[in-house]
This record gives sequence, structure tokens and C-alpha cells, in this order.
Amino acid sequence: MISLILALQNSHQMAGSSGGSFDLDSQSDEIYRLERQYIEPVFNSFVCPLTKKVMHDPVAIENGNTFDREAIENWFKECKESGRKPSCPLTSTELKTTHLNPIIALRSAIEEWAARNEAAQLNMARRSLSTASSERDILQAFNFMEFISKGSGTNKHDVHNPEMVRLVVEMLRNSSGNVRYRALKTLRVLAEQDSNMKEFMTEGDTVRTTVKILSSEQSTEREKAEAVSLLYELSTSQNLCEKVGAVQGTIPILVRMTGSESENVKTAEKADKTLDNLAHSENNLRQMAEFGRLEPLLTLLLSGNPVTKQSMSALLGDLVLNNDDKVRVAETVGSQLVNLMRSDDIQSRESSLKALNQISSYDASAKVLIEAGILPPLVNDLFSVGGKHLPMRLKEFSATILSNVVNSGYDIGSVIIGPENETLVSEKIIHSVLQLISNTGPSIESKLLQVLVGLTSYQKTVSQVVFAIKTSGATINLVEFIEERNLRLAAVKLLHNLSPYMAQELADALIAAGQLTCLVNIIMENNGITEEQAATVGLLAKFPERDVAFTRQMLKEGVFWDIVSRVRRIREGQIRGGRFTTPYLEGLVRSLARVTYVLAEEPEATFLCREYNLGGQFTDLLQPNGLDNVQIASAWALENLSIETKNLTRKFNPPPPGVCASIFTCFSRPPDTTAFCWVHGGVCSLKETFCLVDGKAVEKLVALLDHQNEKVVEASLAALSTLVDDGVDIEEGVMILHNADGTKPIVEILVEKRTENLRKKAVWVVERFLRSERIACEHSNDQNVVSALVDAFQHGDHQTRQIAERALRHVDRLPNFSDIFPTA
Repeated sequence: MISLILALQNSHQMAGSSGGSFDLDSQSDEIYRLERQYIEPVFNSFVCPLTKKVMHDPVAIENGNTFDREAIENWFKECKESGRKPSCPLTSTELKTTHLNPIIALRSAIEEWAARNEAAQLNMARRSLSTASSERDILQAFNFMEFISKGSGTNKHDVHNPEMVRLVVEMLRNSSGNVRYRALKTLRVLAEQDSNMKEFMTEGDTVRTTVKILSSEQSTEREKAEAVSLLYELSTSQNLCEKVGAVQGTIPILVRMTGSESENVKTAEKADKTLDNLAHSENNLRQMAEFGRLEPLLTLLLSGNPVTKQSMSALLGDLVLNNDDKVRVAETVGSQLVNLMRSDDIQSRESSLKALNQISSYDASAKVLIEAGILPPLVNDLFSVGGKHLPMRLKEFSATILSNVVNSGYDIGSVIIGPENETLVSEKIIHSVLQLISNTGPSIESKLLQVLVGLTSYQKTVSQVVFAIKTSGATINLVEFIEERNLRLAAVKLLHNLSPYMAQELADALIAAGQLTCLVNIIMENNGITEEQAATVGLLAKFPERDVAFTRQMLKEGVFWDIVSRVRRIREGQIRGGRFTTPYLEGLVRSLARVTYVLAEEPEATFLCREYNLGGQFTDLLQPNGLDNVQIASAWALENLSIETKNLTRKFNPPPPGVCASIFTCFSRPPDTTAFCWVHGGVCSLKETFCLVDGKAVEKLVALLDHQNEKVVEASLAALSTLVDDGVDIEEGVMILHNADGTKPIVEILVEKRTENLRKKAVWVVERFLRSERIACEHSNDQNVVSALVDAFQHGDHQTRQIAERALRHVDRLPNFSDIFPTA
């Protein structure tokens, strides 16, 4: 029993030192006596003379003295090693023999005595495990429990019982960090010594409370280390892994600890080993994967048997992965999942398709899947018929995956998918896609339309798709999808991509199918501004501007009236649409501008422009810092309107002021809405005759000549050039532009030569300017202007060279011109 007391004292001293709360060596005699009152006295016959401790295996030597077997054997060994004959340690008498005789009766008495003392000490420990006990008593109780648990005494079963475990678990809620730490350690020791204790701990609050300690900011580093060690010990029982992992927070916290640089290295390693043990449960695998620990799942997917692979791919398909994880999964098991797609087992194919459906939703991971060879089996699944064909519910997954990979930005046209070197944009494949679209349900139709959207989004592949669509005769069918609510966004995007290559065919099909109304209804829906509306009005704006039949149909159906109203409401702030407002407004203005392209052919277009003062509307849209595409469309529309002005102006020569007008100035004032226009030689206004001179249109267009966008400059210059066009008073037009400070920016456009189109138009306008002696004199000494005209004369097309030559002749009247162009 002395060995028991000494062991308890030693362990208490260690605990006191590590916890910093007390030291047994400093206890008062009174406290020491209180601890000892539950222990029977130690009989002298129980104590080994050599070790001064209670004997475990008492034996008698030749002269009858009693020692502990291990102690006397060590004594005899020392005698032999030192060259001495065996002797009695007590009497120094030499012995004839080293034979040892076991003393069974004494051993039994010692064991009985130890058991009674252990029972008394255990009873004391049980009473100490309460909130009323001192920290010192609680820690001493833990020491005793650990000692009994590690031993082989008859009282071990009294420590390894649910009641004692519950008492220790209650101590995990103690306010003292020392107590919590020692409680965790004691529970770990109990779990190490008895598997039944592990099972009991997983049934109660042990794991839940341990996880709380791990998650608490108040827990010390050693508490967390011991908590992880306890969870590790519990996880070594494979049949308990699911119970441990099922406790809320266990797996997320352990995963976080393995990836945290702030955690103790050894603790993080222990957490990692714990997770490896817990991975034996599929539910735990799911949790780990959800929190970013995908390696156990991926490992099984790579190396497991067919059933395991199918199970893991199904699990992967149910997860919600972040984009980085999608790439990691694609790189690790992408090829394995593609192989599962080729399986004859329908469940394996289904699970792999679900997993690939999610992984392919991110562009970077979709590209990895293409490299892994996903396209051939994917296309085969979609178009196959017969015994191995996929059911429609799985073809929807295949169509979704195909849509994802096609829209990933990969050079899809170069990927071989068939035995005859077919690619996705081969005519045969596109025809198969179009046929499947016509013979399947809305969900697959939508995805296949998105496939075509992706294929027509790239310059390398769009021409082949356009050719296949034309040869298939499917244009009408594609247009008709606009009326299907679930399909129309994809259909509109596809038609938008096709419009630069077959705009006229699409416009004709739209009218033939009676879908213009449907298109307009989408644009005018009163549910804010959606992506669908922005795409639809963008498509409408793409149709040929000079298609009189199409514009006439738009007039007939009242489309322009709706557009005018919608533009006005957006500009007044009555409609807000977030990020789609810009493309929506641009599409509306471009669509509205098309009415100005048929003024000569369609009288109703002229009536509409007057009725809604479109000249004023487009002038207002030229506002500074406005949208480039809105300014471009508005400027081109103003050019078209201004061209028509000379046909609408009421020509007459104004009479000289009479007597009344000289006396009463009111008689000489023009009407409020009209005035005599010296450029057009008659009564003009911006609203009635679309004259740019009225309503500050000239000033706004001149301001745009300094725009960074060449297309804005080109459209503005084209509109201004109508004031010096044939059929108007060019000299008056020049003066209008000059007074609006337009001469200098136009000349700068000529000198800068930003684009060929700008140079051509600038040469034309400058030649008109130089017809005025005043303007010619101002620029005759400007070597930059002359050099620009010479360059145009030398390098321009035939018409530009002729105009440049005329411009140079205007300047040739000045003396210094001969220095640059010697007379032949």
C-alpha cells in the first residue's frame, strides 16, 4: 500500500506543478492527516526492507527474511556483478543458495489490505467530484482514478463505470482550467484502458462538452490538446466513429484546427489523425468534404472498389463545393468520373453525371474536365439510342454539363469527339443538336440552346454553326422559341449571336413567324429591367436598319411608341434596373433610331418623328458623359433626320423688313416653333423639319468631336456634315459650324487621322470649309492641315483623292503654297 500512497503523491505533485495551483509537499500536517484517515495503517510485515514500499510479490530467502521479489533479485544481481557471494541484505550473512520461496499468505493479505484501502480512497474520490469540493480535492481524485485505471487491482471495475464517468464529465464544466484539463486527461485514460468506457462516453455528453471546450476562446492550449487527444482515443473504435462525428461541431472544428497556423503543431497533427479515423463513416466523409477536407473522399473514389466508387461519386454530387474545390476535384478525380460515365451500371453513370454537373459549373474546372476527355462520352450519352441510352432525367444532366463546358472559354472547336474527327461544330453534330432540341422537353431544350449560345460566342466556331443552321432550315424553329418563357432568354441570346451573320434571315423569320409582338412584349414587361429584356432589345437593335418591311411592321404594331415611352421613363428615373439598365437603354435608342432610316420611303415614320419630337429626343441623348452607344445611335439618327430637312423645309425668300416691322419689332419676330433657316432657305424647326440649327443640336454634336471613342466622333461628324451637304447653302452651313466652334475640332480630326473613315469624312467637310475665303485664309499657313490634305491626296481612295485635290486647289490661291507644291 505504501507504493500506492507514493504513486498518488508523485502524481499529485506533477499535477500541481503543471497546473500551478498547489504542491503536495507544502501541505499542512492537518490536511495530510485528513487524507490518510480513510486508509488502513501499513503493517511492517507488508514493507520490503530494501525498497521501503509495500511488497507486490513477497518472497523469503534462505535465512527466512522477507523481501519483494524484484528487489531481492536485483540485490543478488549486484552481488554477482561485483564478484561477491550472495548474502542477506539485512544481516550480511553469506547464503548458500539464491532460491526464493513465495509467501502466498502474505501476498494475499497485502492484496486484501490494498483492496480495502483502494475502496476507501475511491469512495473519497467519488465524494470529491462535486462542485462543492476544492480544486485540490478534485485533482487528487483524478490522480487516484487514473492510478486505479492503469493498474490491475480488484477495484478497477469501480472506476470503470458510468457513474464515475458522469462525475468526471460534470467537471468539464468547472470554472477552473486545471480541473477541466485533468478531467479530459482522466477521461482519456479511462478510454485507453476500457473500450466499454469509450462506448459510454459517446452515448452521453462527453463528446459534446469536449467540442465546446475546443471551440471556446477561453480554453487554454493544453486543454485543447487534451480534448483532441480524447477525441482521437474515442475515434480509434471504428464502430464509434459515426457517433463521434455526428456531434455538432466536431468535424468542422477539427478540420479548422488542421488548417490553422495558429494551432500547436502536435495538436494539429493529432486532429488530423482523428479525422483520418472518423473518415471510416460515410456521414463523416460528407461533413469533412462540406468543410473542405476532400482528400478521404477523393482517395476512396480513386482506389475503392466499384461499389465504393459509385457511393463516393454520389456523395460528391450532393456536396456544395466552392470554386477552388471544384478545380481540385476535377484535377484529382476528373478522369475517374469520366470513366464512370462509360460504365454499364446506370447508378454509376447517374452518380458521376451529378458530380460532373456541379464540378463543370466553374469555368476553370470545366476546362480541366475537357482535358480529361469528357466531351466524347458526353455527346454519346446525349445522342445515343437503343439499349444503353440514358433516360431523359439523366440526359438533362448531360445537356447541362455540355452547356457548362462549351461556355467555359475553352477552344472547343479543336476537340475531336467522333471517329471521323468530328467536333462539336461539325455540321452533323449541330444538326443532331437541333434535332434533339425539337424532340425533347423544355429543360433539355434550354440547356442545348445554351450550348448553341456558347458555340456562337466564339469567332472561331460561330461561322460553322451559322452554316449548319442555314442548311438545316431551323431558323424559324429557333425564332419560335422566343414565345416559350423558360426558353426565351437562351433563344434570344442565340439569335443575338447569330444576327451579325444572318440578320436579314432572322428578321424575315421573325415577321413570318409572327414573333415581333412576343419580342416587344418581353422588352416592355413591367418587372424592372432584367437580363432577358436587355438581351431582347439588343437583338431587336441588331436587325438591318434599312429593312423597310421590318420597320414598317414595327410601325404597324406600335413598337416605336412603346420605345419612346420607355426611354422617357428611364431618363426620368421612373424605371430602375441595376446592371442591365445600360444595355437596355442602348438597345432601346438603337431600335428607336431605325425609324429615321426609312423617312424617305415611309411617310408614317416622318409623322412619328414629328409627333414625338424625335429630333429633340435624340439631341437630349447627346448629353455630356453619356453612354457611348446611346450617343452613337443618336448622332446617326440626327444625321438621317437632318438629311431629310431639305425635303421638308418650306422654301421662300423672306421679305425685307417693312415700315411696321421697323417700328414694331414684334412684327419681325418668327413664330415660337419655327424660324427662317438660312442654311435650308426656308422655315425650319427641330421638331417639324428636323433642322439641327434649331435646338442646340449643333453645339452638342460639336462637343462630341473631342470624344475618345472614334465611333462617337464619326457619328457626330456625319450629322454635322449634313449642314454643308449638297442641296443646302454651304456657305451658311460653314458659318453655322464656325460660329459653333466646330471648325477647329474638325480640322484636328483631319490632321490626327485616327481612322480611315474619319479621315474620309474630315477631308470632305474641310473641302467645304475651304470654299469660304475666310476659312481658307485662316488655315492657309497651317502646315499640318496642308500636309494632311497632301497625305489624303496621295494615299486615299479615288473619291477621297479627288476631294483632297479640290481642297488643295482652294489653298493654292495663296502665295506660300508653291513652296510645298512647285508648279509643273
